Amino acid sequence: MSRPDVVAISGSRREGSYTRRALAVTLDAAAEGGADTELLDLREIDLPAFDPDAEEGEAVTAFKERVRRADGVVLGTPVYHGSYASTLKDALDYCGKDEFEDTTVGLLATAGGGSYASTLDHLRVVVRSVHGQSVPVQVGIRGAYDAFDGDEPTDEDIAERLRELGREVTRYAAVDPTLPVERSVEGTHD
Repeated sequence: MSRPDVVAISGSRREGSYTRRALAVTLDAAAEGGADTELLDLREIDLPAFDPDAEEGEAVTAFKERVRRADGVVLGTPVYHGSYASTLKDALDYCGKDEFEDTTVGLLATAGGGSYASTLDHLRVVVRSVHGQSVPVQVGIRGAYDAFDGDEPTDEDIAERLRELGREVTRYAAVDPTLPVERSVEGTHD
């Protein structure tokens, strides 16, 4: 079996982004779990604002192709006004079922304040609408400005949740969703 291919998409344009730092920890865990990994940093890719009437251009085509090839995708975003960043929204608007159908997706949100729940809810709805498969593990970080010392999380619980997200996306990225799953139920009687 080949190694799963896991990409993380950073929806932050901030220099020194906490989202980017969190995704790096998640991708390190995915790599330790056997995945080939890559960060798709929307600060560097700089996709144009989504316009359904415009030609996509080379950057958009390359971005969509890279997402399409991935077995697993981690979406990372800062929280802005209770939702996800417009940078990530534009990138996801270019994508659809062709890029996400049956793809394992992990979700991560970093909040300057305290609330990230609605951001993760919004992302789950987007993933479902393009037929992606969200893993149950998701990570929200409150007070992200205090959550890192350099590139490392200051709280071991946050660090472990980020690593678990990377492991879960890697684990499920290797699963073929079209194959039936055999289940064993202990204690059942014929």
